[in-house]
Amino acid sequence: MKKFACIFGASGEIGQAIALEMSKQGWSLYLHFHENKNAMENLQKNLQELYPSQEYYIIQANLGDLDSVNNIFAQLFEVQTIVFASGQALYQLLEDTSSQDMELVWRTHVQSPMSIIGQLAPKLRRNTKSYIVMIGSIWGETGAAGETVYSAVKGAQHAFVKAYAKEAGSSGVRVNAIAPGFIDTKMNRSLDDEERQVIENDIPLNQMGKPQDVANLVSFLTSGNGDYITGQVLRVNGGWYI
Repeated sequence: MKKFACIFGASGEIGQAIALEMSKQGWSLYLHFHENKNAMENLQKNLQELYPSQEYYIIQANLGDLDSVNNIFAQLFEVQTIVFASGQALYQLLEDTSSQDMELVWRTHVQSPMSIIGQLAPKLRRNTKSYIVMIGSIWGETGAAGETVYSAVKGAQHAFVKAYAKEAGSSGVRVNAIAPGFIDTKMNRSLDDEERQVIENDIPLNQMGKPQDVANLVSFLTSGNGDYITGQVLRVNGGWYI
């Protein structure tokens, strides 16, 4: 019997790495994206060629728009795992951040994921074991100047995971967050060599992480090998924050 997972933000570099790794574990996938349709179609085609016995469906939705989120539910039938790898970065001083920007980041990272999980909870409970994994951030634990709003919503994600793990545990739902440190993605490649070197020197392992590092932990948490882990914020940061 096929097992289905839904990856929100599957078009990003971390999301794509998660999709590939979970496919290796035999998951059929709902692949969510917001804007990068070309990347999503290429990923779907690649996965279908690699794993022809599994199924891959594309879902488009803007998590910052509640009406768009409501259109998701009719497209999801069976689901045993939900992974939130979607995001909305915001590099601004708090005094320069409008209430509209704050609301958009809140909806994308917190309100919409909570609404989606609430709506899909009955489907998760149909399974003896099911999984929710949220990709949080090191800034949700330590905070970052110039990213106050982003840090706040990532901290909210971490708090949600701890609370919902207690609420859903008796139904067999494992709920965890992963808090990556500095991951080498397109978003961070705007740094020049000197800036990158300063950051790497501050990380005990002296290197940035890769999307695959995050994907490996998602795969472990949803593989059945980590089933006594729930309510945790697991750090993938090379020792940058301990």
